[in-house]
Amino acid sequence: MKFVVCVKQVPDTTEVEVDPETGTIIREGVPSVLNAFDEFALNVAVQLKETLEEDVEITALSMGPPQAKEALTKCLAIGADSAILLTDRVFAGADTWATAVTLSRAIKKLGGADVIFCGQEASDGNTAQVGPEVAAHLGIPQLTFVSEIEKIEDKNIICKKETDEGFLRTRCPLPVVIACMPTPGFLPKIPNMREIIKGKRKPYEEWTFKDIGGKEEDYGLEGSESVVVRTYSPPPKGEGIIIDDEPEVAVQKLMDYFEKEGIL
Repeated sequence: MKFVVCVKQVPDTTEVEVDPETGTIIREGVPSVLNAFDEFALNVAVQLKETLEEDVEITALSMGPPQAKEALTKCLAIGADSAILLTDRVFAGADTWATAVTLSRAIKKLGGADVIFCGQEASDGNTAQVGPEVAAHLGIPQLTFVSEIEKIEDKNIICKKETDEGFLRTRCPLPVVIACMPTPGFLPKIPNMREIIKGKRKPYEEWTFKDIGGKEEDYGLEGSESVVVRTYSPPPKGEGIIIDDEPEVAVQKLMDYFEKEGIL
């Protein structure tokens, strides 16, 4: 059985700079970490592997600059069996659509997978679109907001996922894309020294767009379906107004304020 876990390296800071011409985040020189949502997905995949009787191979897959190797090295220490970094200047500036195209073509080159794990979203974009778009490109089902996987039986996966009404126990045939949502009490696995050393000896590859096929215009900024028109930081909020009076007086003062400011 084959698992693929799609991960992303994200800035380890809220103080990021944006390229004024492309509207994309400038990642060079910015400290980065493994996206927490993806780390949860990897932990879920490793835990599921340990419960299955058949052999399972976990491949960690990421698209990013050469420095994203650090995130994949951590994935190998946590429990992935191999890792592939999709790194090429052609991939730069990709939106969620172009990212999903890149990841799905890499998965096809791998021969597909029984379960494709990813985080519900990335902390530097919060779009929650890549997982579902990968499923669309591969033509397979998807389950989002998954917090727990119970088991795999009879070529079906049984999960617990969050909904607006609570939790839903769901069964879905394989292959499937699983977008994982970390639980409040989640504690990520911290690899020990032996696991870190072992992880550095595991298979690691770097692929360019030539390895996964297609044309240059399919990827990156040129292959993106959306364009960032403007990126900016919201202005700081002004001081608030506190009205500390009896309810009737406070309401009147509030109405007077609204009228003065032209809100009413």
